[in-house]
Amino acid sequence: MGLLTVLKKMREKERELRLLVLGLDNAGKTTLLKRFNGEDVATTSPTLGFNIKTLEHRGFKLNVWDVGGQRSLRSYWRNYFESTDGLLWVVDSGDRQRLQLAATELHGLLREERLAGATLLVFANKQDLPGALSAGDIREALALDAIRSHPWCIQGCSAVTGHNLLGGIDWLLDDISSRLCPPD
Repeated sequence: MGLLTVLKKMREKERELRLLVLGLDNAGKTTLLKRFNGEDVATTSPTLGFNIKTLEHRGFKLNVWDVGGQRSLRSYWRNYFESTDGLLWVVDSGDRQRLQLAATELHGLLREERLAGATLLVFANKQDLPGALSAGDIREALALDAIRSHPWCIQGCSAVTGHNLLGGIDWLLDDISSRLCPPD
């Protein structure tokens, strides 16, 4: 194998990212992933375990891991932390009763050594529903301004309609690539 071939393979590897999609059950993680992949979102059922999709976006190969958020599955989340470049935390903006639990789980994740250096994108999902809290309200409820360990952004969105999904993903890719991928 010539030097140029080796360099090209290394370059392609640099454009491959591992994204982890987490959040409490019923937050819309699988719907978000299906919408981003252009799949039908009319029939989404709870994830018992995980889904993995490999997607292409803006010249990046994205290996996206969507892990179930039920209480019984959360202890297994740590099995998916290795080599994570970006963490997508999905919140149900209408589930006011579990916002404190979502905040506790998120801040626990951010203390995990194997997630150090991962970019955090919080999707305040279900903005299309009546009574949904705004992204600003979710930001406050999750105490995002206290996060100093990870670059982060919050994006209000609707996984069902696709509203603002690409804007959030683009921000995530911009942040990760500015730190990990040298310019062409």
